[in-house]
Amino acid sequence: MKEFTLKQKGEIKRLTNETFKFDERIGEGWFSAVYFLKTKKIVEEHLRDNVVTMQFFQKKDAVLCGTDEAIALLHTFADHPEELEIHSLQDGDKISPYESVLTVTGPYQNFGYLEGIIDGILGRRTSVATNVYKVVTAAKSSGRDKPVIFMGDRDDHYTQQAGDGYAAFIGGSTAQATHAMNEWWGKQGMGTMPHALIQMFQGDIVKATKAYKETFPEDDLIALVDYNNDVITDALKVAHEFGDELKGVRIDTSKNMVDHYFFRNPEIMGSFDPRGVNPELIFALRDALDKEGFNHVNIMASGGFNEDKIKRFEEMNVPVDMYGVGSNLLKVKIGFTGDNVKLNGKDEAKEGRRFNLNPRLEKVDYPVNKD
Repeated sequence: MKEFTLKQKGEIKRLTNETFKFDERIGEGWFSAVYFLKTKKIVEEHLRDNVVTMQFFQKKDAVLCGTDEAIALLHTFADHPEELEIHSLQDGDKISPYESVLTVTGPYQNFGYLEGIIDGILGRRTSVATNVYKVVTAAKSSGRDKPVIFMGDRDDHYTQQAGDGYAAFIGGSTAQATHAMNEWWGKQGMGTMPHALIQMFQGDIVKATKAYKETFPEDDLIALVDYNNDVITDALKVAHEFGDELKGVRIDTSKNMVDHYFFRNPEIMGSFDPRGVNPELIFALRDALDKEGFNHVNIMASGGFNEDKIKRFEEMNVPVDMYGVGSNLLKVKIGFTGDNVKLNGKDEAKEGRRFNLNPRLEKVDYPVNKD
């Protein structure tokens, strides 16, 4: 059973390295800035008896993520981690600018060199969780809860998928493109067909969809209909071929393309931008499907969607049933800072920084069953 399931059941309080599987070179300082390593050595030789409190914060309203990972890092690589005093918020907590989210107290030489890695963990995970939260919130702003599929597999290095997928889940996306994105929290990836499948059927959307259905008969049948840049024609083709078996169509028109529908109907052209996946194209597609009796076929839109574009679609009541979002969810916009703010129990910090007591922080116990 995955640790995430145990946490949901209340059987454990935090995820551990059993989930995160850290690179062992972290303990050798391989991923730490060299000045942290030099400071560790100086403190070991000159200031071994000092105890510091390190405090982590950021500067935006955000959805926090990465605390379990940061704590597991400390428990795995700090010297004498059982002696550290750690207080932390939880993944998924809403946080404010400058709010302390994590404090660590102990001898600097035992954990200080991990500061930059913790900043990076919290920054990336919180950025992704916050980006996803904003998009998910936008997708239900019209009053209907519409799924957001996390499709970030091609937008960053593959080694980031598990952590990004977990952060996306914390932000509110429970449907994700790869198995790796689901690794930490327990489901499998989902998806139907790429343009490559249709290409190998020479652009024949019906043949490609039929092959998909025969190969994966248990899946919901969702056809990708923009390959020929004629989404209404191809959507109606698959709808007539598969009837009630067709659950949805996905539109992923490039932002530089104008669908053939607009060239067949030049009289509707006007002040709107006809390129890519646009509201007028979706309205026309929904109308065409409904007129042919295919009211049950859902519409999924992907390609270039972000919070603002989804908000605009929802304000216009564009009949999209689900959104697929990729690169815009992976932009790291939130940076964390770790500061030493206490020395031997007394306030001591660089000018402009101070210990910021946060009553929301929870004391973190060292896991008694740790090997």
